[in-house]
Formats: sequence, structure tokens, C-alpha cells
Amino acid sequence: MDVSSANLRVLCQIAESGSFTAAAAQLGYTQSAVSRQAVALERSAGVALFERRPDGVRLTRPGLTLLRHARTILASVDAAGRDLSGDGPRTEHVRLGMFLSAGPVILPATLARLGATAPWAKITTREGTTPGLARALRTGSLDLAVLTSRPPHRSPDGETPRLHVTTVQDAELLVAASASGSFAGRTAAHLDELVDAPWIAAPSSSSEPLLGVWPGLPGRARVVHGTRDWLTKLHLVAGGFGLTTIPEGLVPVLPPGVTALRVEGAPPEVRRVLVARLPGPTTPAITAVTHAIVAAGRSS
Repeated sequence: MDVSSANLRVLCQIAESGSFTAAAAQLGYTQSAVSRQAVALERSAGVALFERRPDGVRLTRPGLTLLRHARTILASVDAAGRDLSGDGPRTEHVRLGMFLSAGPVILPATLARLGATAPWAKITTREGTTPGLARALRTGSLDLAVLTSRPPHRSPDGETPRLHVTTVQDAELLVAASASGSFAGRTAAHLDELVDAPWIAAPSSSSEPLLGVWPGLPGRARVVHGTRDWLTKLHLVAGGFGLTTIPEGLVPVLPPGVTALRVEGAPPEVRRVLVARLPGPTTPAITAVTHAIVAAGRSS
């Protein structure tokens, strides 16, 4: 193959952006220039690297194979540039994704542990759902992701090779309610009391399930407010405008006016917290961040 680092950067940006147009905007190219480089890459590789779809562009299996090599090559090129220019002390960067409720508890503790044990490992973070973060790992736009799974705890996605996962903890789900409402002074609620309650939940679909309504609730839930933002959810709860489901790890950072209830009359709902990455060799920084997340999660 005869490809340039510019070609490989285009491949990486298309994988991350999901379209030629979005990749062109990020790179400062025209859409036609990105399309030409994509065609040149496929001609050089001798296989189809991109699947053109109505909703954007996905990498084919050969495309994903080339993407993994491209990330390695570009990292080496960037490292060579830093060494030649003598740019400052050596640091390693890790792009970390986290499901929406993990940040308030796991992220600050992880950063504190890294500062003490591996200060050369620097994290950048983004939030997302477990399916979305798993896709980002596959395309190479994330190095690590903190995900959740529900029993029977299958692989985070159906792709091969399977993601490498490390269990952080098993966390029970609870219901958050107003501390001054009908559940004032209580530590538990029966499932029957929740059936007709108003709920505050995030919009969801079959492929992107999000926390909100109690998972084992019989019948159709009455969702009165929809938001992905945890601060909005919990302040609506504090105001007595509905209930929402929370992982028990969120209890230490609940705002005033919110109480956490265990649910009786139904089996416990447990979610597993995982750290996932692509299989294969890893870097010292990814290993250090993984250990810090596991330690932070198990001490929370």
C-alpha cells in the first residue's frame, strides 16, 4: 500500500464523524476533497473501506482493520514530531468515554488517583450511552469506556473481536424521591406504590436505553418530564415533580431535598459497571487509567 499520513488522518476523521461532509468540516477540506482521498485510499488498499449509507458513512471490516493500523502509525508520527521538536515532558493521552451517571462519582476519584500514581497519563472525557460508547471504541475515537450492562451481562456489543472488559462493580438501582413528599422519612417503597407515580426520564429507544423509569415497573409508566441532564432530573425530584431511577453510586452526591429508596416487592435491579477497550496490546497510560477507574469504583 502507498498511503500518506494525510490519507490516514482523513480515514480516522471519517470514522469519527460518520460522514464525508462532517469530516471535511473538521479537517478544513472541501467535501469533494475528502471524497477523492477516500476513493484513493480504497484504490490503494484494493478493497472497499467505506459503506456509503443514507444516514452517513460506516467503515467496512477492512476499513476498521486499516483504522487500527492508522491510529498506531499516526501516534508514532506525532511522537516523532514531539521528539524532534523537543516539546516538553513526555505525557500520554487517553480518550475516555463514560455513561451519563458515572461522571459525578467515578471521574473525580479517578483523576485524583491518577494525579498521585501516574501524573503523566492525561485524560480527556466525553459522555454517552453504552451502545454509543461501544461504537466509539470500535471506530477508534475512544481508547477506554466506562459502560454498564444488565443481567445476563453479555458483551457490550455484538461485534467481533469482543471488547476486552474489566468489571468495576455491581451496583443496585434505587428510586430517587422528594425528601419532603409522600416518601418523607422512608428508606424503601413498595413496587405497587410506584405504578401510578409520575416519572422523570431521559428519552430512549430500543438501541439506546437510558435511566429513568423503574425497569421492573408493571404496565405503562407515566413520564411527565423528559431530560438527559442529571442535574435537571434531580432538582425536579427535589421539587416534588416526579420520581427517577438512580444507581446507588449516585447517592453521595444527591442534592438537598432528594432521598433514595430501595424498592420492595420485586427482585433487586442490578447493573454492572465495566471498563472496556479494544482487545490486543495496550499502552501504559491506558493500563494506569483502567486501574485508577477500578480502584475509584470499588471504593465508592
